[in-house]
Amino acid sequence: MIRLRDIMTRDVLTVHPDMTLRDAMELLAQQHVSGAPVVVGDKVVGVVSASDLLSFASSTPTVPTERAGEVETVEWEEPADWIEGEEAAGDFFLGQWSDAGADVSERFNEVSGPEWDLFAEHTVSEAMTRTLCALPSDTFVDAAADVMRAAGIHRVLVMDAGKLSGIATMTDIASAVADHKLTAKTYVFAPESKFPSRGWP
Repeated sequence: MIRLRDIMTRDVLTVHPDMTLRDAMELLAQQHVSGAPVVVGDKVVGVVSASDLLSFASSTPTVPTERAGEVETVEWEEPADWIEGEEAAGDFFLGQWSDAGADVSERFNEVSGPEWDLFAEHTVSEAMTRTLCALPSDTFVDAAADVMRAAGIHRVLVMDAGKLSGIATMTDIASAVADHKLTAKTYVFAPESKFPSRGWP
């Protein structure tokens, strides 16, 4: 049976906790991977995955909840016929929308604001999973698959003596299965044995 060291990726893509989520997403997309260990120096402090990024995005508001300055409340008045040059009746409702964030015109002027690029305003440390799932490199692949299935994860860190040796993913395991690496071979005779009789060499 093969072990994690036989299928793991040794050249592991890593990210730093202070990297912006935007930069981390671009790096993961460029390398065609769905997650990476988060490393400071030679210490693994977490893992960030596409699932972490989706969860962070879905739970984080993207539009400021306050306008700059005080919001003036307006008392309801019976609308009169609108006279050209005066304030339109619809302005009353716009004035009541005090919790909608900055004015649309302000948001168009500030396209670099957080409502336009949420991921550039936050770092990997805010979205990463801090609990590590790691196994030594001599772990049998089927045992690692059991651990990954039970934990509901798609990758496991391969660590020896507290140091990152590699990473093994479900894709690595699927490739090993497709290549028949997990199939045990049974020999009727030892592969090196010679047949002593019947004139066989």
